[in-house]
Amino acid sequence: MSQKQPEISFEFFPPKNRSMAIALWKAINKLAPLKPNFVSVTYGAGGSTRERTHNTIRNIIKKTELTPASHLTCVGASKEEISKIAKNYWKMGVKHIVALRGDLPQNYQHNDNGYQYANQLVSGLKNIADFEISVAGYPEMHPEARNLIEDIDNLKRKVDAGADRIITQFFFDNNKFYEYLNIIEKKQIKIPVIPGILPIVHFKQMVKFAKLCGTSVPKEYFSLFDDRFTDETSKQLLAAHIAIKQCEDLIKNNVKDFHFYTLNRAELTYVIFHILKNIRSSA
Repeated sequence: MSQKQPEISFEFFPPKNRSMAIALWKAINKLAPLKPNFVSVTYGAGGSTRERTHNTIRNIIKKTELTPASHLTCVGASKEEISKIAKNYWKMGVKHIVALRGDLPQNYQHNDNGYQYANQLVSGLKNIADFEISVAGYPEMHPEARNLIEDIDNLKRKVDAGADRIITQFFFDNNKFYEYLNIIEKKQIKIPVIPGILPIVHFKQMVKFAKLCGTSVPKEYFSLFDDRFTDETSKQLLAAHIAIKQCEDLIKNNVKDFHFYTLNRAELTYVIFHILKNIRSSA
């Protein structure tokens, strides 16, 4: 008997200019036929991409049949600002929010009229409307946490505040993800945990992302993506192979859903899902 195909969601970021907008819509149009559960749109630190995020969400609603989820951060915003944004989203038809604290700017001073932590933001959003809310999880620990247990205790506060789903930061070591799931289960966290998958579109860029979010990069990747390995087609084949192997192992260990960080590029994600779909169907 064939198994249920993996369910997917995609993350995009709002474009800065016309050429980036063209690339974004090329990716959206390529991936839309895969019928993702939802597509999320990022929101810059301190709301720095607020209008571009809103416009991207608005265009997704207007031009596609996709279900959008907007990222929303609370750093640098008052409760009144958050309430106004959330109510506007609800009127637009956005019923799903990815609720995040956001990165702290240097010398950041908390606004006494704002939310300090993501769990407070989740609670505040639930009081505004019956949003579906996703929150972030870190299989290798949030960079600011003292240890993984402390980080998962913070995750539980977000869940207790009303979160419906956990989307993890990207990772490459599946064993760390499985250990993370074991601790989550012991903490009585029972909402879905969706692994975040980052196809390696640009290796050096990925390494920078990994340092910022505390993700470990396997040593062999540095050799595989050596500067002398310059052929772009070969790099893409290698990146697809790595992501497919990672996802195949996750499927074998009963992971059913995946969230892809697309970087507004469709090619790798499209091929990866096509192969995973067939792996799942023949399992």
